Amino acid sequence: MKYIPNPISSSRTCVLALAAALLAGQACAMSLRELQALEMTDQQGENYANYYLVGVMEGALEAHLHAARNGAKAVICLKGRDLEPSMARHLYAAERQRNAGVYEADMPVPLVMTNALAHVYPC
Repeated sequence: MKYIPNPISSSRTCVLALAAALLAGQACAMSLRELQALEMTDQQGENYANYYLVGVMEGALEAHLHAARNGAKAVICLKGRDLEPSMARHLYAAERQRNAGVYEADMPVPLVMTNALAHVYPC
């Protein structure tokens, strides 16, 4: 049998590896620097970053809801409002702009997204 190299680009491989790690319970968040590098990898980099931000947004909300169900104080309250995937990039960018100079390059993207959700959807 002849070996055929995998045509998947390295940036896509990185995203797939991260997804596999999350499924395996070895969650590690991408840093702001890593997200920026992903955006600049190739023609699809920005799309990969947008998909990542959607996942981070949904994961941050689910983690918050889980904590609230277990007795933690709620800080994100949608109050019946919809949270659409197309909002992830805007929430992230607005939080970075609102707190320019606060977030360092090695900070995790979920921190920014959680703060964005708490600011836009306060209780």
